Amino acid sequence: MDLSINSLKDLGAFTGAPVEREITWQQGDDQITATVYVRPLSYSSAVGDIIATRSNGDVVASRIASSICDKTGKAVFTPEDVTGEADPDRGPLSRDLTMALLDVIGEVNGLGKPVTKKSTAKKSSGASSSSTESAGAALPKPESD
Repeated sequence: MDLSINSLKDLGAFTGAPVEREITWQQGDDQITATVYVRPLSYSSAVGDIIATRSNGDVVASRIASSICDKTGKAVFTPEDVTGEADPDRGPLSRDLTMALLDVIGEVNGLGKPVTKKSTAKKSSGASSSSTESAGAALPKPESD
């Protein structure tokens, strides 16, 4: 394959439209459900992460701000909205909402998927199946008085 814009389009190498998802979180005594749109991680989100890191900014807030958008792809939050710096009277996003947003960002981007490959490493006969037992066997025994 020759690398070109058209070949990359055909492969789906661009993020395309935001992905619609539903999130639910606890807000006080209420359980809230909302539709969110998640922009898949891309060049733009990587740049946002780098800028946040270099400026000692909040990388998590940057990730939420670069990923959560409306159905047209326009950002819903700035990092300062997420952290509460945009409006100190309002404060930062709640813990439960933050976790719901991070969960859906991970879901859309395939982060945190369980590993489905089985290990092909073979145990030698007599080997302990517990890595802590094996590690412990190599440690020196404490001296007694």
